[in-house]
Amino acid sequence: MLLSELAEKELIEMNNGVRYGFLAETECIFDAKTGKIIGFEMPAQMVKMPFQKKKGGMVKYIPWEEIRLIGEDRILFHKTTSTLKQIER
Repeated sequence: MLLSELAEKELIEMNNGVRYGFLAETECIFDAKTGKIIGFEMPAQMVKMPFQKKKGGMVKYIPWEEIRLIGEDRILFHKTTSTLKQIER
């Protein structure tokens, strides 16, 4: 599967069904030596969680290991303690 095909898929957390937008709206983090995808960074405002304050200057991170299923239209990931870490820029 090409990365451009993945970009059209929507990110959804399996635990509570929160929609995180499309993979195309994220930054792909990869190992320059091996080409292996490490994870995806997304702006904090990308997450569509109602009734929560937005924190400026922060990004959220989904490690590749947390992705459980890549379907026809969606990418499902399992939230663990390492998922959605706040990373200061």
